[in-house]
Amino acid sequence: MYQKIKELTIALHRIGSINFGEFKLKSGVTSPIYLDLRLLISHPRLLRETAELMWEKVEKLSFNCVCGVPYTALPIATALSIGHNIPMVMRRKEAKDYGLKRMIEGHFTAGDTCLVVEDLVTTGSSVFETITPLADVGLKVSDVIIVIDREQGGKENIESKGYRLHSLLKLSEMLEILRQEEKISPSVFNQVNQFLNSAK
Repeated sequence: MYQKIKELTIALHRIGSINFGEFKLKSGVTSPIYLDLRLLISHPRLLRETAELMWEKVEKLSFNCVCGVPYTALPIATALSIGHNIPMVMRRKEAKDYGLKRMIEGHFTAGDTCLVVEDLVTTGSSVFETITPLADVGLKVSDVIIVIDREQGGKENIESKGYRLHSLLKLSEMLEILRQEEKISPSVFNQVNQFLNSAK
């Protein structure tokens, strides 16, 4: 599995999904690293490979459907759905004020178990923004699968509420791979590691 993780990290760096500098995150924190997995939609082979690695993590779990957190995780959830013939439901960012006014789109039965798919987790807030409306329509959530754990408290927040978090990559592991492959300088490696340690 390590070789696949290494290849995925290098591929994400190659397409520009891993950026170093000074960035404001959704949480309001200023970070020396920014991860942009939206770029996966322009690289279908890498998107498919990422979805397959996620499937390896969750294939033994029990769930009836998948739901991607809007918007970045939607294509990842779609790739999982199509690749393994799993029904998908979709959460709206906001309900329409006309028609059926649904927050959750798709065919499902109350009591079904839904696997939540997310690109990355920092604090876990975006995951809860999807779990809540799923629960409101009677869908159960036990597990969340993500591509990257930024290791800044999100895993602990999610698991403290009784959900299981599964991740392909941990940010510290990605940094170590990029350092070993000389994709980043020792100073950048140290700066980001210092930031991660201070955020824990």
